[in-house]
Amino acid sequence: MILAALEERAGARLLDLGTHSGEFTMRVAATLGAASVCGVELIEEHADVARSRGIDVRRADLDEGLPFEDGAFDVVHANQVIEHVRRTDTFLRETRRVLAPNGVACISTNNLSSWHNVFSLAIGLQPMPAHVSDEVILGNPLNPLDARPHADLGRSHLRLFTARALTELCAHHGLERAALRTAGYYPLPPALGRLAGRIDPTHAAFLIGLFRPST
Repeated sequence: MILAALEERAGARLLDLGTHSGEFTMRVAATLGAASVCGVELIEEHADVARSRGIDVRRADLDEGLPFEDGAFDVVHANQVIEHVRRTDTFLRETRRVLAPNGVACISTNNLSSWHNVFSLAIGLQPMPAHVSDEVILGNPLNPLDARPHADLGRSHLRLFTARALTELCAHHGLERAALRTAGYYPLPPALGRLAGRIDPTHAAFLIGLFRPST
């Protein structure tokens, strides 16, 4: 759904936040027709793999800002990253700062209002993406990852969003919503999930927003 949401922007300067190994970063770059690809990754091991794919990766903590000049990028992409960030205001303020005036930010994240989260709360369980520990996943025995340690440093979720909350926080930092899609519909299989998401996007599993600098 992320790739479907992006339009071709031949020659674009792409910045990927939370690059990890860079595999999906390169798919985004190919969809855009990007001329240059930069990334920010917290964990050096993952950054090294991404560099081997030809991505210019800076090791940095997103909570501390972005090591780039104003207006340096035409597209900023952040797939399943904002929920891991403690300083979401810094994250979005910096995203806006490094965007070119006609640029676009693609931000995807868990949807707090999805039915599987609502159902979990209704029966007294922790919503699956709402982590209470930086070390281990706890609170919901229906979660396939329950009682397992987080895979990497920084993998715990710190902030969760509804579509409205994401839209309003982006607007607060000068990013106007251009489009918003949803994807996934737990526990339905993908085909049924896509249908259910079209009928009831408010309660789908993930949010995919496109945001442009407001004038």
